[in-house]
Amino acid sequence: MSEPTQEIWLMRHGETEWSVSGKHTSRTDLPLLPSGIKQAQELASKVKDEKFALVLVSPMHRAQETCRLAGLSAAAQITDDLREWDYGAYEGKTTAEIRKDRPGWQLWRDGVNGGESLDQVRLRVQRVIERATTTQGNVALFAHGHVLRILTAVWLNLPPNDGQFFALNTGTISVLGFEHEYRVIRRWNCTG
Repeated sequence: MSEPTQEIWLMRHGETEWSVSGKHTSRTDLPLLPSGIKQAQELASKVKDEKFALVLVSPMHRAQETCRLAGLSAAAQITDDLREWDYGAYEGKTTAEIRKDRPGWQLWRDGVNGGESLDQVRLRVQRVIERATTTQGNVALFAHGHVLRILTAVWLNLPPNDGQFFALNTGTISVLGFEHEYRVIRRWNCTG
């Protein structure tokens, strides 16, 4: 049995006003800042020599624009499964603002009010992983910080809340793959 060689490239969208300020952003469709546009353009040089059998992108403008500026939008397929975790009542709020009403609140432990549970996000990313692993060749995913962190935890057969341990900056590339038959992180949070 040969060792799997497939890689799944995770690309988080470039900076937005709320990603810079620390506000939880899921369904609010913010544009990229000039710095986010630059980050997305820089991704183009990093992926130009890669061949992707499948490119999936969140329906949110910030992810689609990052994909376009990276030069992969012609092959991209939009999927709701890559939308960011729906923060419900916490949309547009910082952790400090949420803690005024819920002292000690932690997203990964306590979840959100009126949005998605971690398990609902886990089910979505499992579908993305299934789609990726049934594809022959490398896969590129353009999406958001928390959904990609949850996807990584699920990839590694960890509980979805272990995504809290994978800090993920805007405009970065991370690569999931295999070592022998084990699912691993090959690169993480790379800008260069």
